[in-house]
Amino acid sequence: MSLVARKVLAAVLFAATALSSSAVSAETLFGALAKAYQLNSTLNSSRAGVRVTDENVPIAKSGWRPTIGASGSIDYTTTKGRSRLTTGSFGVQIDQMLFDGFQTRNNVRAAEAQVRASVESLRNDEQNTLFDAASAYMDVIRDRQIAVLTEQNLQFLTEQSRAARSRFEVGEGTRTDVAQADASRSAAVAQLAVARAQAQTSEATYRQVIGDDPGKLQAGAPLAKMLPKSMEQAIAIAAGDHPAIIATEHLVDAAAFAVKSNEGALLPQVSASAGVARSYQNTEVNGLPGVGSTQDGTYDSASVGATLTIPIYTGGRVSALVRQSKESLGQARIQVDVSRDQVRQAIVSAWTQYVAARESVAANREQVAAQQLALNGVIEERNVGQRTTLDVLDSQADVITAQINLASDERDVVVASYAIVSAMGALTAERLGLQVAVHRPKEHYDAVKDKWGGLRTPDGR
Repeated sequence: MSLVARKVLAAVLFAATALSSSAVSAETLFGALAKAYQLNSTLNSSRAGVRVTDENVPIAKSGWRPTIGASGSIDYTTTKGRSRLTTGSFGVQIDQMLFDGFQTRNNVRAAEAQVRASVESLRNDEQNTLFDAASAYMDVIRDRQIAVLTEQNLQFLTEQSRAARSRFEVGEGTRTDVAQADASRSAAVAQLAVARAQAQTSEATYRQVIGDDPGKLQAGAPLAKMLPKSMEQAIAIAAGDHPAIIATEHLVDAAAFAVKSNEGALLPQVSASAGVARSYQNTEVNGLPGVGSTQDGTYDSASVGATLTIPIYTGGRVSALVRQSKESLGQARIQVDVSRDQVRQAIVSAWTQYVAARESVAANREQVAAQQLALNGVIEERNVGQRTTLDVLDSQADVITAQINLASDERDVVVASYAIVSAMGALTAERLGLQVAVHRPKEHYDAVKDKWGGLRTPDGR
């Protein structure tokens, strides 16, 4: 084995030893997923959006509840030089809708369906976030490996350039050998700069998705135990469990209730009201009170009544709203089919990529070993004059290409397995067993759905 090959082997062994000694303190893939589940700002925004949607239910239920209002007034009227009139009143009135064409009932049901849809959409966002976190994690590992491999390639080519110049100085090589070695080294310098920039970009993406800077990262593993036996089985599971499909189905329910609510505006409406009031009047004429009117004094009154409203013609507005809501219902039903097609396509794409990446990993591992063996042979043959420097450079290029391809394929195997599980609707914190407090949107919904008042949110804001 040549001196260069021994140095490369020693560097690889040193790197492996360093990795094994630091593996205990390195970040794991599941640890990064747990951080993303808790810290991802986009996901936290989606959770806030669900809480916003929850408030639509008590808003809709307010149509069943009475409204209470108070009013008061006081007026002063003065006639110059003659009289002054003081009047005032104060009253409280209660209004209660008795029948609104079932609009409130359907509005409540539509709001509840929207809440269920938002919860499923949140579950879909959680899956997308966990998948993005896994991709970002594996991208950092891959790009760091490529940067290390590119740096090792530069060291090898630097040694080859030095060796070519030494052989030229003693008359065993040519100027062409030196130029070829220098050109390959210069290209490697540029490749290393690009590799380092890509690694930094991946680290920035990691920070954005996971919410923390990447430190030492352990190698990730595919979710082999969570994968079904066949692609057809994965598609069948997704058809019933994927949150994107379930969310669109709930939106169909919400759109159907919206149609009924708009139709209810064409029905008669009955409301009741009751109130109490106190009025006051005082008249002064030439500074003498109570001599200007027999109505002076304080009076109390009470009233109870009911109102029946029958819509006859509303200018076409209600009819347009009914037609519009029916079209929205048709669109929502089509969107269910769109979601199913998208989920199916995602599963097929992820499954084929997973199978291809697994086969590529096995092939590239054999290729790396073969190319490394071939490189060692070409170096030995070059040393005895049977090969040229260009042969060595070409063989080294094949080695580095095979190593980079292997790093990319190992990343693709892990990411594709997460893509399959995500497309099935199973990439959740609970199923992965992440060490996190699982977000429960139902807790906020239960806290606000029947509220009659209060300005503070359930968390005290």
